[in-house]
Amino acid sequence: MKLTNSKRLERLQDRYMNGGLSRRTFLTLTAAAAASAGLDMPWMRQALAAVEQVRFDGWGGTVQDAIDKYAFQPYTAKTKIKVVQGTFGDEDEIITKIKTAKPGDYQVIHSSGVNYYIKYVNGGLTSEINEANIPNMVNVLQPMIEPFRKLTPKLSAVPYDYGTTGIAYNTKVISPEEAKEKGAALLLDKKYAGKVGGYDDMTTRVWYAALATGQDPNAIKDMDAIWAKVRETRDLAKKFWSSGAELMDLLSKGEIVVTDAWSGRVAALQDQGHPIGYLDPAGSYAWMEDMLILKGSPMAECEELINFMLDPATSIAVAEGQSYPPSLDPTKVKLTQKIEKLPAFDKTGTMKTLTFADPVYWATNEDAWTKQWNRISKGA
Repeated sequence: MKLTNSKRLERLQDRYMNGGLSRRTFLTLTAAAAASAGLDMPWMRQALAAVEQVRFDGWGGTVQDAIDKYAFQPYTAKTKIKVVQGTFGDEDEIITKIKTAKPGDYQVIHSSGVNYYIKYVNGGLTSEINEANIPNMVNVLQPMIEPFRKLTPKLSAVPYDYGTTGIAYNTKVISPEEAKEKGAALLLDKKYAGKVGGYDDMTTRVWYAALATGQDPNAIKDMDAIWAKVRETRDLAKKFWSSGAELMDLLSKGEIVVTDAWSGRVAALQDQGHPIGYLDPAGSYAWMEDMLILKGSPMAECEELINFMLDPATSIAVAEGQSYPPSLDPTKVKLTQKIEKLPAFDKTGTMKTLTFADPVYWATNEDAWTKQWNRISKGA
């Protein structure tokens, strides 16, 4: 059977919409067919109005620098699609901005894992990814995907990296033996009063107070004891930091000698030669980060970008640059020695050694706990 030009173009469109053709191939073939046949199908003008840029918002600093250098710049060189970037220090702030913006104004978010994913879901901000357009998802750790799929069987986000919030300490002041012996209690040691730091974040403060009081952070029984420990840490602290850059500055200058800290930022300081040790006490707060596509985004281009970012060569380069392990399954993808030595790296691929927050439990308590944390942080 000889196909008409119209039928041939319609079939190309079907293959593209079903994930059987890349955007680039689709546009190339349709443009060539249209030029040779003089056709002007109704859907072609929209399809050929190519997206020229994708918006990305992330955490800034060394993490986003690595993503830009090893993922976005090569992606733009390959596809001619520019990645316009914004940054945020507090993900709740960007969520507020997204809720008041038009769908599509914000597109891809470097988000803080499942316990934030549920906020986007509850806010009606999520998209539905066509996973066939992200074939590199086959190498992503299933234990990282499963928590997202429990919330939305059709995903809006793809896990990208993970880490822990452990204890960082100045090795000129605190020995590894002392840090290991005291664990989470190190943040409450009065001999370091005025030299203690901490993340200015309710979840981290409550999590570490739970560890200090011997409670399960995902099933807290005594909140009065939690808030008492939170106040103790507040009274000993020189400052609660609000960004990775501020954390690194305080530690590198010796203004604080002990703090809870993000594993990758500590690894970056160690690479720079600073005398900073790192410890993940039992039950340390583990988290994962994902690339989340918001509702109203140009899905094909966003999916193409994420697939590019998950390519093993790209993902490994980004991981080494930002000092956080990638979401790639180490039983499927050969990772480098540098990655295998990163804090929090799980060589088994099971993630069973890490303790993640229960997203439903924390979402249920977030409003009340945040109000109390805000009062305490102001001196109550």
